[in-house]
Amino acid sequence: MREDDHTPGTHPRAPRPLLLLDVDGVLNPFAAPTCPPGYREHGFFPDDDPPVRLNDAHAPWLALLAGRFDLAWATGWEDEANTYLSPFLGLPRLPVVRFPPVPFAPAEKVPPIAAFAGDRPTAWVDDAHTPEAREWAELRTAPTLLVATDPAQGLTEETVRTLLSW
Repeated sequence: MREDDHTPGTHPRAPRPLLLLDVDGVLNPFAAPTCPPGYREHGFFPDDDPPVRLNDAHAPWLALLAGRFDLAWATGWEDEANTYLSPFLGLPRLPVVRFPPVPFAPAEKVPPIAAFAGDRPTAWVDDAHTPEAREWAELRTAPTLLVATDPAQGLTEETVRTLLSW
């Protein structure tokens, strides 16, 4: 059965909510003064300073979230997130939200995210939600959850629990 097919008297299946994931400050706690416990540093890019910090514990957490959400990258990394992070985290290639060329202001994420999300329920995990992001979330008719992370700590078990309970 296609998603738009349904038997008279029944409702078509609602789309799964989106989970939009930033990288720096969410999966990579770049603001920590040293590599946090549980993380390892990776030199994915030749001029990386500091290197990208990743935590093996994120792989099962993201697999759990993928059972409830359709995951997508919402990061300036764009396709490089699929190249470097998806294999490390055991994820398939994920859809990518296209942003302006790097560097861009955090508020510039909102129009592409709004277009990507459309009218689907959406959770967005980022370390830099702006007033524009909060306004977008408040004005949407679809359920919307903005989850902020500490850029020195990144994704936590508490964050995952918040997303799963939403």
